[in-house]
Amino acid sequence: MHITFKPFVKALTCLALAPALALAGGNPAEIKRGGQLVDYGGCKDCHTPFRMGPKGPEKDEARGLSGHPAGLPGTPVPKLDAHWNWAGSATMTAFVGPWGVSYSSNLTPDKETGIGTWRVGDFIQAMRTGKHLGVGRPIVPPMPWQSVGTLSDKDLQAIFAYLMSRPAVSNRVPDYVPPQAVAAR
Repeated sequence: MHITFKPFVKALTCLALAPALALAGGNPAEIKRGGQLVDYGGCKDCHTPFRMGPKGPEKDEARGLSGHPAGLPGTPVPKLDAHWNWAGSATMTAFVGPWGVSYSSNLTPDKETGIGTWRVGDFIQAMRTGKHLGVGRPIVPPMPWQSVGTLSDKDLQAIFAYLMSRPAVSNRVPDYVPPQAVAAR
């Protein structure tokens, strides 16, 4: 008699994923597709802080998709001129340019500091309009909302399902600084 544990392991995996799937409102295939789109779009490149590892800078996966680290010193931004008109921080989560200073948002489902209170429609509207929650402040560079906004509703729903399936990370990102405030510094 041959006993296989595959059905048992499969059942345990489904049970382990159930809370994340319920929170995300998605199914495994949709979440997988969303993860592929997030990877393909390079979302983690700006929304996951870098840290120094044994081989140099690496993504800090413990803070995956949590945006610019709260409390990171707001050192003076570099002086920009015609040849260098934008710059990024060493964490790859803060950027300065003609638009002001932008900080990568917390895309985790944390209800206080991330997108945990958003609905899928809020996310789609934000990506289509370039406005926070679809009606708020502008989403500024280098966030490529114009390109992301061309994705189908189905793909945007998959990205949202993936983001909502990730661990919540409490991280309050600094507020956007408009150009006139940068010039006054």
